[in-house]
Amino acid sequence: MKKLLIDLDLYAENKDKDFGCSYFYHSDNKGVRSLMELATYGIICRKCELEPCVAACPNEALEKQEDKILQKYNMRCTSCKSCSHACPFGAIFPEMMTYLVPKCDFCLDRLIKNEVPACVKDSPQGVLSYGEFEEDEEKNIYAVGKNILVKAEHWERNGVIPGR
Repeated sequence: MKKLLIDLDLYAENKDKDFGCSYFYHSDNKGVRSLMELATYGIICRKCELEPCVAACPNEALEKQEDKILQKYNMRCTSCKSCSHACPFGAIFPEMMTYLVPKCDFCLDRLIKNEVPACVKDSPQGVLSYGEFEEDEEKNIYAVGKNILVKAEHWERNGVIPGR
């Protein structure tokens, strides 16, 4: 089964470049931001025991789920960036906390036609890829959801990868 592979290290090097997006309602074609948010919460977030980011939010827009991955409620978030400032590891990037949140629809209309998602087609230097990929911890590729994989250096706490 084909999946979307996000290379977070390459994204960090190219985040100021344009990514195409076929979804009409994305302002400035930034639907890829919601993908990066999902990847960051799943892989980069340290999944703190005390959750300072959750406690800092005045609108209860962040919540830690049972799998310890953060969930952001876009209708509650006012983009105050308190969570970003409270994160002791800098894992919540301020540019992810925008007031108007473009949401990725995974280019379902394009996939039905066997086309590559627009963001993959326009992705600078392979930041996003679409193909037959599998989770592979030796290559730092981790599943985040059913159809998304993230390639990023993962951290470990006491020899245990959080959420695994």
